[in-house]
Amino acid sequence: MVSVLRVHLPTEIPIVGCELTPYVLLRRADKTVTTDDVPETSPLDGHFLRYKWYRVQSDKKVAVCSIHPSEQATLQCLGCVKARLPVAKSYHCTPKCFSDAWQHHRVLHDRAASAASENGNEDEELYGRFNSSGSGISNSSLSASASSAILTNGSAAPYPAAITQKSGEIWYEVGHSKTYTPTEDDIGHVLKFECVAVDAETKLPVGHVNTILTSRVIPAPSPTPRQLIPIDGMGHIDADGCITSSGTFTVLSYNILSEAYASNDLLNYCPSWALSWTYRRQNLLREIVGYSADIICLQEVQSDHYDEFFSPELDKHGYYGLYKRKTNEVIYNGNTNTIDGCATFFRRDRFSHVKKYEVEFNKAAQSLTDAMIPTTQKKTALNRLVKDNIALIVVLEAKVNNQPVDNAGKRQLLCVANTHVNVHQDLKDVKLWQVHTLLKGLEKIAASADIPMLVCGDFNSVPGSAPHALLAMGKVDSSHPDLAVDPLNILRPHSKLAHQLPLVSAYSSFARTAGVGFELHKRRLDGGTNEPLFTNVTRDFIGTLDYIFYTADSLVVESLLELLDEERLRKDTALPSPEWSSDHIALLAEFRYCKNKSRS
Repeated sequence: MVSVLRVHLPTEIPIVGCELTPYVLLRRADKTVTTDDVPETSPLDGHFLRYKWYRVQSDKKVAVCSIHPSEQATLQCLGCVKARLPVAKSYHCTPKCFSDAWQHHRVLHDRAASAASENGNEDEELYGRFNSSGSGISNSSLSASASSAILTNGSAAPYPAAITQKSGEIWYEVGHSKTYTPTEDDIGHVLKFECVAVDAETKLPVGHVNTILTSRVIPAPSPTPRQLIPIDGMGHIDADGCITSSGTFTVLSYNILSEAYASNDLLNYCPSWALSWTYRRQNLLREIVGYSADIICLQEVQSDHYDEFFSPELDKHGYYGLYKRKTNEVIYNGNTNTIDGCATFFRRDRFSHVKKYEVEFNKAAQSLTDAMIPTTQKKTALNRLVKDNIALIVVLEAKVNNQPVDNAGKRQLLCVANTHVNVHQDLKDVKLWQVHTLLKGLEKIAASADIPMLVCGDFNSVPGSAPHALLAMGKVDSSHPDLAVDPLNILRPHSKLAHQLPLVSAYSSFARTAGVGFELHKRRLDGGTNEPLFTNVTRDFIGTLDYIFYTADSLVVESLLELLDEERLRKDTALPSPEWSSDHIALLAEFRYCKNKSRS
C-alpha cells in the first residue's frame, strides 16, 4: 500500500501567476520512500494520488498593501479610485507606508489624468477589481502580454459546487492537479491543498487525507513603469558627420541574477517568497517583455532556465534566442544545469541570424600561458586566469517589413556582443585582460566588414576603472592605478592596452543633452564619467557595473530608458526586492543607423 507521509509547500506566500508545487513524500509498500508523482495513469503498487485545490471563501475578503503585499491593507487612496486606477494599487498598510510612497504614487494619478484627457473616459469598471501589471515602458503592453497566459490548473471542465463547512467557510474547488497557479480571483483568500492515496481499482481513498493551508494570496508586486526618454540632437556624438537612416531598433541589457547566486543567506533582506525562482522568473519575464526591445542581452541565465523557461516563453513573443553557457572548469558543482551564461534574443520580424561567435576566455588563457609564461609558472598562471567567463557575439541582418533591407544592394548588418566578466575585484589584471581580449576579437570582425557594433553586459567594473577606460576611451593610461596589479606581466607593454573601435557608452548621452527636462536625468549620472550612478544595488554595494557601448561612427542614440534614483528604490531597500527581481537594473537604448559621410 502507498501512503502519504508528508506534504509541504516551499513557498510561504502564494502569489498571482506563480505556480505552487507541493513537496509530497510517499512510502511504498516495501517501506522505501519517494517524492515521485503517482498519477492515475501510472499507479504504484495498485494506488495513485488524488490532488485537490480549494479557495477558502469567507465573508471577509482581505485587501493587501500595494507596497508591502505580505501586509494587510488598512487604508485606501481615494485619488486612485477617482482616477479609475487598478484598485490593487490604491491600498496601503499604514499611513507611513502611504506617505513614504506618495512621491511616486502620485505619478500614477498624473499619468491616469493625462491618459484620460488624451483618450477620454473609459467605461470599464475598475472599482473593487484587483489587477496587477508588471514593469515596462507602458502598462498596456505588459498587461496584454500577461493576460495572454492561460491558467488551466489541471482542468478545462467546470469544478463541482462549493463545499460549505460547519465553520461557515465555503471551499471552492479551483484545481485538481498537483500544481496550482493562483489567479486574481484568489487574491486575499487562503488556499487549501489536499492529497490522498486512492485505490486504483475501487477509486476510493485509503489512509489519511493530508492538507495544507496557505497564507492569503497576494498580487504580484509591480514597480512603477520606466519611461523611454528621447535624446535631442545635442546628445549625439559626431551627429554632423553622420548621414542617418530611417531605421531604428532597441537593445536591452540585463543581468537577471542566477538562481544559484540568489541564496537566502546572501540576500536575507529580500523576503524568501520574492527570492524564490518560481516568483522571480515570472516577474522578470513580465518586465523583459514589457520593454518590447528588438534585441535582448541577458546575463546570469542558467542553462536549464534558458532551455525550460526563457527560450520557450520569449519564443511566444516573437523572439529567437542564442545561448552560450560558461565553461565549467572552476565553477563545476556536479550539476551543469545550474551553470549560468549569456543569452541573446532578437525579434524574428526585425532581424535574421547571420553568424555566431563564442569567446571562451579559458581557451584564451591557455593560449596566453603557452606563449608567454615559463613552464614552471603555467599552473599558477592558469589558476589566476581561468575563471570560466565567456562572451557571445552575434551578427544580425536587419529586416524591414519582415524582409532583408536592400540599401542599394547592401545588407544592413549589426554585431552584438554580450558578456559577463565575473572576476573577483582583487584580480584587476585578469578583468582588464578579458575585456581587452574581447575587444581585440571585435576589432577583427570590424576589419572584415563595415558593421555597426554593440557591446553589452555586466563587466563588473565601475566607471573610471581600467576596463571601463579601455572600453570608453580606447586606451588605458600607463599611470592608471589598476595596472599596478600585474603579477604575470600580461598587461605589458601598457601601450598594447588599446583598440580602434569608436565605442561610446549609450547612457553618457544624457550628459550631452540640453534643456530643463534633462536635469533630473543628469543628476542620476556620475559627473566625472557621465555613467549612471548605479546599475547594481545590494546591501553591501551600490554602483555601476553594466553598460551598453556602441560604435559612434555607425549608430546614433535616439532614446534611453530612464534611470532609477535611490529614493525611487526606497532607501531602506536593496535589490532584489518584491518589485525588482534582480540585484541589477535593466538598461535599454534606442539606436538609429548612420553612415559616416567620409565613407559615403
